[in-house]
Amino acid sequence: MKLTIIVNGVEDHVHCFLGLKPVVSVSELMKTVKAKSSKYINDHSLTPHRFEWQEGYGVFSYGQSQVEKVYKYIQNQEEHHKKQTFKVEYIELLKKFNIDYDEQYLFHDLM
Repeated sequence: MKLTIIVNGVEDHVHCFLGLKPVVSVSELMKTVKAKSSKYINDHSLTPHRFEWQEGYGVFSYGQSQVEKVYKYIQNQEEHHKKQTFKVEYIELLKKFNIDYDEQYLFHDLM
């Protein structure tokens, strides 16, 4: 089965669902994604002010049996976030995956 890649989000976050080869470092991938997307957004004046990503990111892995479910979830971000904020969702994911976290390192609310 071919893995379909989807990127979608709302005002305060973006989900990227993709398949990675084991030789690809997630940290290097995110460094590149953030740098190139920031440059594109700023070069094309897509925001009224200079755009910068917040520090950090969250990464979660899913098995092949979950691809369709995750794809649909990402596809429906606008509808989903009418019911639940990003911060609440993110904390729930951390808890679901049994990931310890410190409140000071959670993403900041938009200004």
